[in-house]
Order: sequence, then structure tokens, then C-alpha cells
Amino acid sequence: MKASIPILGFSAYSGTGKTTLLRQLIPLLKARDLRVSVIKHAHHHFELDFPGKDSYELRKAGADQTVICTTTRMALITEFDEPADEPELHEIIDMLDTERADIILVEGYKDIQFPKIELHRETLGKPFLYQHDESVIALACDADPPAGITIPVLDINDVEAIANFIYQDFYQAN
Repeated sequence: MKASIPILGFSAYSGTGKTTLLRQLIPLLKARDLRVSVIKHAHHHFELDFPGKDSYELRKAGADQTVICTTTRMALITEFDEPADEPELHEIIDMLDTERADIILVEGYKDIQFPKIELHRETLGKPFLYQHDESVIALACDADPPAGITIPVLDINDVEAIANFIYQDFYQAN
């Protein structure tokens, strides 16, 4: 996957805390003067607006694309007729204005090959992903890692250390 700026994913099973970690990491990366773009993949239907709002009513009237723009933000909502119409990750990245960002953080897309940090919580009882995914560049976990691990291991609860790894070992290396 190619882009003009570094792309880093966060891969984990549901309930591991991907969104919570990202919410904590973004301010720490911004404090290092990084402009951060985020792509979040959801496996469920969601609404960005609600009945009674103009944008909702325009979409429900049949608009295939709706752009909502104010003096402080803009959103593009595209309706898909079929699940197969969902764009691939590289197509979503191509839609981003990479002139306005220094790094792209991606939540989800664990089956696609691009640099990722795996998040792992022992209490969930799930297998490690890095053992079958060569694109995992680090493991952030809350227990001792398996013996013989060859990628960096981070404490999932030490957000500052994860931010340092992203900035020093990933962003500055790219």
C-alpha cells in the first residue's frame, strides 16, 4: 500500500480497545506536531446524522453522495447499493488530502498487508495475530509475550511509550 505519508494500522480482535487507544494516542502525536488522519473500518451499519437534519433528509431522498460543509469541517457521505461497493483501503487513502496530514492511522483492516501494531489483551483469550501476519511491526499487550518474539513489544497500557514508538521508530523512520 503506497501513500505519500506513512500509514500505520492497529489490528486486534473486537473488545481489545483499539478506539480507546487511538483516542489517547492522537493528542500525544499532535503534541509532537504531527497532523493525524484516521480511517476507521466498521463492520456494522451506522448513521452520521439523524432524522430531521437536512443532510439526513437529503440522503434519504435518494442522494448518492452528500457533502456537508461548514466553516469548521466537511464530511462526504457516499451511499453503497451493495456491500461489494465498499471501497478498498487504498481507494479510501487516495480520497484523503494527504497535504493536510503527516501520518494516517487505520483502525481495522487486519487482513490487509500494511504496517500495523497488534493490540492484545490476555483476558480475551484470543490468539496472537502477528504469528500469521508479517505486516505486524510491533505488539502492544498486557502480559508477557510469547518466547522468541522478534518484533518490539510494548505495554498496551503505556500510551506514552506507544506514542514514542510511533513517532521515533515508525514516523521518523519513514
